Amino acid sequence: MARYNFEGNFANLSDRQAEFINEVIRKQDLNVNKVVFHTVGKADDNFMADVKRITIEGDKGSMKMIVKIASANKNVRAFSLSEYLFGNEHIMYMEVLPKFVSLQKEAGIPEEEHLKYAKCYGSLNEAPNEVVILEDLNESNYKMLNKYESLSDECVRSILKNFAILHSLSFVLKHHEPETYEAYKEKLHNVWNIRAGLPGVTQQFQSLENLILSTLDKEKYRNAIKNTVTSLPENMLKASKVWDNQYSIIQQGDAWTNNIMFKFDGDELQESIMIDYQLSKVSNPVIDLLYMTLNCTDYETRTKNFYSWLDYYHSELDKSLSYFDLKADLIYPRDQLDADIKTYIKLLFPMSLMLANLLMRDANEAAKMKEAMVDSGLEGVTTSMVNQAVQNDTLLRTRKKIEGLIDSVTELGLLDNSN
Repeated sequence: MARYNFEGNFANLSDRQAEFINEVIRKQDLNVNKVVFHTVGKADDNFMADVKRITIEGDKGSMKMIVKIASANKNVRAFSLSEYLFGNEHIMYMEVLPKFVSLQKEAGIPEEEHLKYAKCYGSLNEAPNEVVILEDLNESNYKMLNKYESLSDECVRSILKNFAILHSLSFVLKHHEPETYEAYKEKLHNVWNIRAGLPGVTQQFQSLENLILSTLDKEKYRNAIKNTVTSLPENMLKASKVWDNQYSIIQQGDAWTNNIMFKFDGDELQESIMIDYQLSKVSNPVIDLLYMTLNCTDYETRTKNFYSWLDYYHSELDKSLSYFDLKADLIYPRDQLDADIKTYIKLLFPMSLMLANLLMRDANEAAKMKEAMVDSGLEGVTTSMVNQAVQNDTLLRTRKKIEGLIDSVTELGLLDNSN
């Protein structure tokens, strides 16, 4: 098959990846003249995959796509667990998400209440040549927000509605098609658990905890986090043995600011779409809720709205379930949600501390970490994070984020059970 005239930044594509992208483009029937590859974002935006925007120009029209490309570098693949990440996203875009929307269509649910996700033009799940090709949501006026700034209350509520719809459809599938649900569950990999079981991981998390401690200058904050990050791998493995129960669902798994896009009409939010499903797995619903609220909001917004957010999520869950004659009070009671928050804060609080140290870094600092990943994998990234001198702005950003996490979970009555 003749390859289209590829231009731009595509040197890292393997022959198989280029062939697959070519096949997908051909199916668009544009009589293509050229395809231009552009790098998307900066090093601190896309850590686990190489993301490109491709502009396709043809006699019958033009279009843009987003291409997520797995690395062939062995160290990068070992660190990021690429095979599992891309495998999860393949299953979600090719099987789970379409199935969920088909359930909604069969139930006659209004289109505005349908689960929204980027159209997937194709996914190649062949290690080490994985590729996911998605709709470019920028063309529909969606945009990514600033990861250094807190999401607003309205943005959080929009995401919570997405969670409620996603989670409700898992419950529906479990009740109506349990064999299909079980098949999906077996195909999705818990990447955090896989990482937690790697050799030497406890020592690496101890180093990360020491790094977090070094950013803090007040003893009360240092005392609040001692032994939380170090024990995270062990606690993760313990928790995963019990969270696959009647309340478990298929979760998004990685809802931080750069994995969500928003559409506004002027200053008014219209809707949001989650765009990354590489960490999707079967787990407890509150893990999505805690992950997003801890990582995407600041102390003030989180402390003011946290419990009303839980109310809103549960009401939207009930609304979505009601289309299928199910009730949230029976499927996932509110008191169970509250109990699960207290249980899983033990995992999500230290995880958010660790992620704050990673996500608050600027593009130059993230680029150095990527170089270390290419050279030495997980050990290289850990060493880079520990030894790299960060900019003062990064230090202050990280300190404020961590102190805000500690203050808010303390004031919300959650931290007393997190150690």
